[in-house]
Amino acid sequence: MKGFISKDLHPITAILVVLLFMAAGFFIGNFVAVALINLLFKVSLTETLQLMQNPGLKPNGKVAINLFQGVTHLFAFTLAPLFYLYSSGQAANSYLTPQKYVPLGLGLLSALLILFIMPANSWIINWNANLQFPEALKAFETWAKTKEETLKVLTQQLTIFDNAGQFWFGMLVFGLIPAIGEEFVFRGLLQKNMILVLRNAHVAIWLTAFIFGAIHMQFYGFIPRLLLGAILGYLYHWSGNIGIPIAGHFMNNGFIVLTLYLQQKKIINYDIDSTAVMPWASILFSVILSVFTLFYLHRGFKNVPSASSRLTSV
Repeated sequence: MKGFISKDLHPITAILVVLLFMAAGFFIGNFVAVALINLLFKVSLTETLQLMQNPGLKPNGKVAINLFQGVTHLFAFTLAPLFYLYSSGQAANSYLTPQKYVPLGLGLLSALLILFIMPANSWIINWNANLQFPEALKAFETWAKTKEETLKVLTQQLTIFDNAGQFWFGMLVFGLIPAIGEEFVFRGLLQKNMILVLRNAHVAIWLTAFIFGAIHMQFYGFIPRLLLGAILGYLYHWSGNIGIPIAGHFMNNGFIVLTLYLQQKKIINYDIDSTAVMPWASILFSVILSVFTLFYLHRGFKNVPSASSRLTSV
């Protein structure tokens, strides 16, 4: 099977082939997930479909749907792209991570950047959540708000962690698996091919970020996701190492999951779902710190020696 797809495909063709692989991965993942749910929880396909609308119908309904989501995402966003690279005779490690060496400090700072930007992001979240449309677009506004509320209710149900085991499973399903898979697809494959097509890294990064924000189908969280996608895109473009945007993406997802768990345990009193604006002093400090960090990372990654130059200097 290795090499049965040409690695010299036109970038647009390569993107379309990746999408076909992802569609196949989605359907295979659905089948595997349903089989696992039936094996572990004795839940039929019909009952699984019902649980997707209301996970509370069965005692283990929430865990079953989280398992379904994790397995499906793993097959569609991680295994399918990796199989595409294998089928086109390309080593995933070399393709996704042309720059193997990245100093640990730059990697950690890249992940921390996602935390630094959160206070400033609160203003953007508030603005996006309260956006009003003109009368001509009221139908879209109604649809978007209904979709947002439906997804919010379902997410709240799925992220109620009754014990530490469910928390760690949630960290895997909502934190790590999406961070790896979505960065493989959006930064590692889509953005890289977009740069080849458009011959402009900035346009490719922002266009990929736009698609990244839109695919979540939550308009009232679109702008924050667009900005997150752009930051992760630049981190990947500068570093040449897929591990960097994965770390940043996981920091974003993991922070949300951890905050939800600590809130449910009444260890902290912070509502992660709130769209309230943080104090302006915090926002200003966040902007300054984030901009400084971005400039530092840009310069830092630029000065990292390539693998070949490091071998030559030894």
